Amino acid sequence: MNRGDFIWLMFLCGFSSLLLMPATHQIFVSMTQNHPYGMGFIKFAVLATMGELLAVRIVAGNWQPTIGMTYKAVIWGLLGMGIVLMFEIYLSGVMGAIKKELLFTGTGLWQAVLTAFYISALMNLTFAPAFMAVHRLTDLYIDTKCQGQQQPGLSGLIAQIDWTGFIRFVVLKTIPCFWIPAHTITFLLPPEYRVMAAAYLSVALGAILAYARRTPS
Repeated sequence: MNRGDFIWLMFLCGFSSLLLMPATHQIFVSMTQNHPYGMGFIKFAVLATMGELLAVRIVAGNWQPTIGMTYKAVIWGLLGMGIVLMFEIYLSGVMGAIKKELLFTGTGLWQAVLTAFYISALMNLTFAPAFMAVHRLTDLYIDTKCQGQQQPGLSGLIAQIDWTGFIRFVVLKTIPCFWIPAHTITFLLPPEYRVMAAAYLSVALGAILAYARRTPS
């Protein structure tokens, strides 16, 4: 473990301690309930950026800032605000469908598990691919601008993306094998702990999307 690894881990542990300590945990929960968009912005701007830095560390073998890291952090924050809204939309939608008996849930433990699975599966099979594609486009745009290249426009950006690799890895592998199970567990947790789970999943999200861009299909 080098100095960069230690600093990254200490930062993550420091953030974790704020969530786990009773006094600061209550403040965090209260702020999340009262300012969901603001907290969503901060959470994803910080932790998803940490995930991107981790991906660079894995691929390059050393710690280095990503191109346009500040701009990308802002984009992550905005996407985090969208995720806050999507969580509520899919949760409410599934609960409404269950109430109208459009989805089978069973009883007891199976009811909780299937409800969480429906929310996770529907969200990841519909919203997640579009969300990840938008992130890919914004990421590429920032790279292009920060490297001083001629602005390619939307058509140029779309043409530069390896959509085959995106579908094969991000959509067909990470969604069924990681995101659906991970978010199923997330929606099984009490509401206050879902916030913490989503925060740590954003580290994985940043790492996966950054890693996918830096490796061949």
